[in-house]
Amino acid sequence: MEVVKNLDIKRYMGKWYEIASFPSFFQPKKGENTSAFYTLNEDGTVHVLNVTFVNGKKNSIEGTAYKADPKSDEAKLKVKFYVPPFLPIIPVTGDYWVLYIDEDYQYVLVGGPTKKYLWILCRQKHMDEEIYNMLEQKAKDLGYDVSKLHKTPQSDSRPEGEDVPQDKGIWWIKSLFGK
Repeated sequence: MEVVKNLDIKRYMGKWYEIASFPSFFQPKKGENTSAFYTLNEDGTVHVLNVTFVNGKKNSIEGTAYKADPKSDEAKLKVKFYVPPFLPIIPVTGDYWVLYIDEDYQYVLVGGPTKKYLWILCRQKHMDEEIYNMLEQKAKDLGYDVSKLHKTPQSDSRPEGEDVPQDKGIWWIKSLFGK
């Protein structure tokens, strides 16, 4: 599968809103206002902070992303989280392949070789329907079953509780039980 080449990792840093994704066991079933924060570490790896709100309560998980092959110009990254997140014992690693990004780094299509995971991310909370349809078509052309895409609710106002203590990792366990 072809991926973006020569990704400018510094331009990629910052906040991305989840516009749509394939539902997965490791994300809360009823997550809203989901976003990802990427910060470049001194060693060239990326600090990952994924945040979502479930029933108004902030939930998050932290991890690290790094190039799968440091010598390659392809945007094939690995992301490592520890489970359970509140007691980091077992590392869980997944693929994070940048399949498409616009030249202004405002929206991106992210997936992996198994085609079990797919994310449409944007710098804004809402995406123009034409752009969404274009990204959906790109995913379809790459062999993804886009009927599984689920749009993530994003409110226009700041979520209540954005500044309250977070439920660090408990959501991960709850999501295993379908909550």
